Amino acid sequence: MDTASTLISRATVVDGTGAPGRDADVVLEAGRIRAIARPGSLDPSEHLEHFEAAGLVLTPGFIDMHAHSDLQVLLTPEHTAKLSQGVTTEVLGQDGLSYAPITPEVLAVVRQKIAGWNDDPRDREIGWPTVRAYLDELDTAGIAANVAYLVPHGVVRAQVMGFDEGAADAEQIGRMCAILEQGLLDGAAGMSTGLTYTPGMYADRAELAALCGVLARHDGYLSPHTRSYGHGALEAYAEMIDLAEVSGCALHLTHATMNFGENEGRGGELLELVDAALARGVDITLDTYPYLPGATMLSAVLPSWAAAGDTEAILARFQDPADRARIREDMEINGSDGCHGVTVEYETLEISGVRNPELAGLVGRTVQEIAEETGEEPFDTALRIMAADRLGTGILQHVGHEENVRTIMAHPAHTGGSDGILIGAKPHPRAWGTFPRFLGHYVRDEKLMSLEEMVHHLSGRPAQRLRLRERGEIREGWAADLVLLDPSTVDAASTFAEPRQPARGIRAVWVNGALAYGEDGATGRRAGRALRGEVESPHPLSPRVAEHGPHR
Repeated sequence: MDTASTLISRATVVDGTGAPGRDADVVLEAGRIRAIARPGSLDPSEHLEHFEAAGLVLTPGFIDMHAHSDLQVLLTPEHTAKLSQGVTTEVLGQDGLSYAPITPEVLAVVRQKIAGWNDDPRDREIGWPTVRAYLDELDTAGIAANVAYLVPHGVVRAQVMGFDEGAADAEQIGRMCAILEQGLLDGAAGMSTGLTYTPGMYADRAELAALCGVLARHDGYLSPHTRSYGHGALEAYAEMIDLAEVSGCALHLTHATMNFGENEGRGGELLELVDAALARGVDITLDTYPYLPGATMLSAVLPSWAAAGDTEAILARFQDPADRARIREDMEINGSDGCHGVTVEYETLEISGVRNPELAGLVGRTVQEIAEETGEEPFDTALRIMAADRLGTGILQHVGHEENVRTIMAHPAHTGGSDGILIGAKPHPRAWGTFPRFLGHYVRDEKLMSLEEMVHHLSGRPAQRLRLRERGEIREGWAADLVLLDPSTVDAASTFAEPRQPARGIRAVWVNGALAYGEDGATGRRAGRALRGEVESPHPLSPRVAEHGPHR
């Protein structure tokens, strides 16, 4: 008996390339796919573990291109939410705000600012001075799934300029570029932005172009949360495409949706922009989640000027009559830039999680419903909740359109990203259901595309974007990140009412060859690791390119 190997017999192998599935026996050994053989040709007695997989499908592990597990990979190391849906790799550091590279002064603000995404544990040290330090801690502590990381632009900017408005000068831009470059050298795959969140929203084109030039030098990619997903969404996407084209960096349009009423039916217009850029040679991919509502923090609907500074500065504006009146005018009349340039629709804002236990009864209700019960104006209700929860309130935002979701999902540049927030009393079900919903609802039930094509969207294509060597496909010698599923039953079990439900039809998940999830749930094995970017040595730039980014 081979005491170090696993045999998966008679599975239908869907290899992540988009090719038709084929029946085979697959052997795992030492974290790798050792052999792919004729179905039934290998003797189970010669292997330590055996999985009879007739009628089941074996795929590469799924890659979550937009995850908010930055702290939860450490705080809840069993990581059932992701393993139970077949995710073996996550991309963290999203939306321009995370915990590395960070200084204590910036951390003091950031940990409150994104507590609604990631929690704010006080019994554990968080915040890492470098990307390398964060990735090293993940490897030392042991994690259940693999992790790739993006340098968060907002945190970089805050180190240089704080959290207030203002354009960066040449010296400040140079310092930001140096921080980004070190993060890429430390192992980051690219840079994220949060251009509707402070302080990222204050960045101008010159700042972003210089940073994109650094990405291009190191073969990293830009993953922007754009300036708007509502009013001016197409213009915001076009800005990012132009930055990528001018600088020469790759572009990944994350949570690429066309939300809010004014964008209904306009998903095809986004894809026209993408296709035209692809035809010009711009390297573009995108990700979506297979649901209509979005999820963020209640404080995200504030106008940018009101969200400047730390928590105390923001809450002080709520108490100032002139500031309060101006906030209301922006939210209800002008259109808040924090809310993607649209006026806030309180009936679409559902409380999904709170930090203050005294507010627990609000979860599952909209701001409009709470206001009607209390007799308040919805604006006053929203600010009262934010103040009582010290800006830690999570929300679901019901603003999506099914036609746009289906149209964008079917594009050849598409990948999957959950945008899953794992904390709160009623988090968005996408945190537990994204990948099985792609395969069950949209493949099996809606027949939007073949199983083989969707698996390529969820594994092979994102692995190429991340420049992962020997991952994302089922090949001999490649890393054994694998999912065994039942194509007749696979689907999300999580719902808006009961979001923390493991997927149906996921039989087994291996991470680097170790069984991480099986019939009895998460196994507790921590075989994941930090997948550090394979950066090239930077090459000299001309003075013009150094200032403005390389041109193609």
